[in-house]
Amino acid sequence: MKVSGFTLVRNAEILDFPLEASIRSILPVCDEVVVNVGRSDDRTMEIVRSIADAKIRVLETEWDVANGEAVLRTETARAMRACRHPWGVYIQADEVLHESGLSNLMVAIEAADRDAKVEGLVVSYRHIFGNPDAEAVNRRWYRREVRAVRLDPAAGVAPYRDAQGFRVGTEQRRIRARLVDAEMFHYGWLRSAAALRARGAVDRVLYPGRWVPPTESAAVLRWFPGLRPFQGSHPAIAAAWVAAHAHDPERVITPPFFALEHLRFYASDLVERITGRRPFEFRNYTLV
Repeated sequence: MKVSGFTLVRNAEILDFPLEASIRSILPVCDEVVVNVGRSDDRTMEIVRSIADAKIRVLETEWDVANGEAVLRTETARAMRACRHPWGVYIQADEVLHESGLSNLMVAIEAADRDAKVEGLVVSYRHIFGNPDAEAVNRRWYRREVRAVRLDPAAGVAPYRDAQGFRVGTEQRRIRARLVDAEMFHYGWLRSAAALRARGAVDRVLYPGRWVPPTESAAVLRWFPGLRPFQGSHPAIAAAWVAAHAHDPERVITPPFFALEHLRFYASDLVERITGRRPFEFRNYTLV
């Protein structure tokens, strides 16, 4: 069975996304990868074309960022519609799929295709925060998300909100999905200090009304309960990018501190350690 991949990106150089590693990480499981490249103010298009893989198809697009987070839904849906195959693997420009899960994902897609009730596949997440040896694990950080979906329009799968995940139909039902033993690494908070400052300007447009750190302090990352040492290996395809971002004197994590709001995170962490369940976890999916 043939599988599509799809992603979207704009200003990858300014925002310091691990774009090449991101796209390359899903190429082994895909027969094509559709990359929706919004008109950019940097070398984003050149970065995509430099990968020089025949599987990659580029959509040159103009994004209406005045639509806020809806533009991310619109442009993700555009990439999905351009895919030619019945299943699609989705990846965001600051994510990299670990090679250890590639074969598991391929097998899972084949199995899911034979079961009509399965609309998507869920992978686990590692949120790398501030430096390559730290990760965020409390309940504010999603531990799983849908990253493979049925692309048949009749299935009704569509991007949800800012396209972090997917829902089904006009009622926006949670997608029925299976969990796959595969890990997606999220590197949004390992980007350069300059990129973290640039992110603020983007977020003010995409999420009007949401609090965004002042530009001058955007690279000063607040410590929080659930920031733990990362134990494991980064995706091999991202090794050079990770090494280049290991030290940035302007990107720092504040020392640990106590605040009353932390109590609920300590409590939910205790429950998760005892029961294996995460209280009040937000999910775009229902496991089947």
